[in-house]
Amino acid sequence: MTGSHTVMDWERGVRTGVPEVVFAQSKTEAQLRDIVAAHQSRDLPLLLTRLTDAHLAALSDLPVAFDALARTGVLNAPEMPARAPRLGIVSAGTSDLPVALEAFHTARFLGLDAELFPDLGVAGLWRLQDRLEEIAAFPLLIAVAGMEGALFSVLAGLVRAPVIAVPTSVGYGVSEGGKAALSSALASCAPGIVTVNIDNGFGAAAAARKFLTLSDPQATG
Repeated sequence: MTGSHTVMDWERGVRTGVPEVVFAQSKTEAQLRDIVAAHQSRDLPLLLTRLTDAHLAALSDLPVAFDALARTGVLNAPEMPARAPRLGIVSAGTSDLPVALEAFHTARFLGLDAELFPDLGVAGLWRLQDRLEEIAAFPLLIAVAGMEGALFSVLAGLVRAPVIAVPTSVGYGVSEGGKAALSSALASCAPGIVTVNIDNGFGAAAAARKFLTLSDPQATG
């Protein structure tokens, strides 16, 4: 129990392979301080996601590593396992970077050796082509894209690795809110794409952690 508001699931990591991560967006500063203090008392790592600007300003005194763009915070960052599985994260545009960074920080927190490849959208296809040899070496990829979500099909048609598609809410007109990108991911004719919810960088990284651990149960220690 944390104060009178939160019951932490301390055994979730053992039970599911992914520890409890705190969704901060609708929580108060006091609630988040209690949650951080509970983890400090147990000397346990903690990942906070969807921190607001107000949270970032009010909690800046805490011993938490914040990324304002990703809206994440990490307490007691876990050490990277010696046999950490590799994960590539490809984002289409600079506007997609906050979601891509949420996936990146989540993946690193969960023991994946994640590498981020930003701003490789298909509007300038040469950018993706220039990095394709590096990207194709990863056993699993996360692709993050808004607007029409073309990156999902293009990337999945060029690599052997499965692709986890993360549609983002970047866009306007028919692309507003990420619905066009979500439809593109779900309707892709390129095989090997699975899709998470709009802006769900955390969910993509959590799925990647489970996929990669199942393929090598000893990889994350």
